[in-house]
Amino acid sequence: MLKINEHYLKLQASYLFSDIAKRVAAFQQANPDKHIIRLGIGDVTKALPAACIAAFHRAVDELAVDSSFRGYGPEQGYAFLREAIAKHDFQARGAEISADEIFISDGAKCDTGNIQELFSADARVAIPDPVYPVYLDTNVMAGRTGAFADGRYQGLVYLDSTAENNYVPKLPNEPVDLIYLCFPNNPTGSTISTAELKTWVDYAKANKALILFDAAYESFIRDESLPHSIFEIEGAREVAIEFRSYSKSAGFTGTRCAYTVIPKECAAYDSAGNKQLIHPLWNRRHCTKFNGVSYPVQRAAEAVYSDEGKAQCKALINGYLENADLIAAAVKELGFEYIGAANAPYVWIRCGQDSWEFFDLLLNKAGVVCTPGAGFGRCGQGYIRLSAFNSRENVVRALERIKAALA
Repeated sequence: MLKINEHYLKLQASYLFSDIAKRVAAFQQANPDKHIIRLGIGDVTKALPAACIAAFHRAVDELAVDSSFRGYGPEQGYAFLREAIAKHDFQARGAEISADEIFISDGAKCDTGNIQELFSADARVAIPDPVYPVYLDTNVMAGRTGAFADGRYQGLVYLDSTAENNYVPKLPNEPVDLIYLCFPNNPTGSTISTAELKTWVDYAKANKALILFDAAYESFIRDESLPHSIFEIEGAREVAIEFRSYSKSAGFTGTRCAYTVIPKECAAYDSAGNKQLIHPLWNRRHCTKFNGVSYPVQRAAEAVYSDEGKAQCKALINGYLENADLIAAAVKELGFEYIGAANAPYVWIRCGQDSWEFFDLLLNKAGVVCTPGAGFGRCGQGYIRLSAFNSRENVVRALERIKAALA
């Protein structure tokens, strides 16, 4: 008799964004003439940068000619992209990362979900609350948690991110092995200072722990005193892995390209207490389970680092940040407390009532889709997230509708 992985049965009924989609679909069916404005799921709405499109076309044309055709590429990614990443994203900021420490993939979601495969089933995991659901659910699937009770899974260490700590969690008061951090944060839009991030690196070194640092939104940082990478912090190469994506920074949500950085010093331990390097383990996993990102997509990603690409990506980011500023101003005018917008495309709003009830209120009265904070964890109850990933016109129209609905 074939048995299932029963850890899947501990998962909540469905994924947060699936629940949102079902409610929106039901509303749309009941109100077919109502135009819905989506400020919920963080998908981009602007076209790919022209430099990326041009590079994409050139690469596709190469595949049409036998002499320049390419089949399977290196699973870790082509050298031209890995070298560009090392130079522009890390070395330019003083972080000593080499091209062969970078693994190209089809999404930070995939990598942050898959990386936990490398670690033992009894690893003690610390996860922020509120949290991007992928960190949580993949560890549930792997069997690192007990049952779900009172809004949380037993066996995990939750790191509360609240207004009281400015949405930057404190160090755990018990030993942990694996720590998930995301800054600028999804969903709250909060940021972490160099000094605060250094305390986490020091903690990981002292406790032989590992930090999984999601920096998918680093390109939205406007305050240059803030770190863009954990590898700007002394000692991080030994205790951290970083994840980045072109999804939001260059509009690659449909194109799919991201990367993970694993320094060669980064290590965990076997059951005998011997240090084991993580880089070769991830390389083996990557080569076994992944065939690489397509050549045209990697050429398009490389174009992000051209002079034209940098300028065009910056314009995209600035447009979304201007939307975030508009949302923040409107939220403030309405009298709600909030965080985010300054260095992130999200605005985290204390709505003062049940998150899903407020979601339904905005959907039914304003035709605006938000993200209920309760879907990100117990600390998200009483909050919603608004996303700046839409056109200026739609953001302005949505804010007018929200003001009218709440008047």
